[in-house]
Amino acid sequence: MDQAELLEILRQALWVALVVSAPILVVALAVGLIIGLFQALTSIQEMTLTFVPKLAAILVAFWLSMAFSGQMLVNFYANAIIPRVAQ
Repeated sequence: MDQAELLEILRQALWVALVVSAPILVVALAVGLIIGLFQALTSIQEMTLTFVPKLAAILVAFWLSMAFSGQMLVNFYANAIIPRVAQ
């Protein structure tokens, strides 16, 4: 394995990591923004108000994107990692 091949595998791995984590991060950002706006409008500064809904939304997003994320990871390993290990 030469350096170009290794860099290509790393590039693919970073792309897969970005695509797998994007749905969860977008949901966390959106819920955090909505809760922050709600807190600013109502002047409620309760810590559990930010933590519990964000945690629930992240868990739901993780559960909904689990099949997609798993398939992306399996495809990456089957197409990029396993053939190079078998050589």
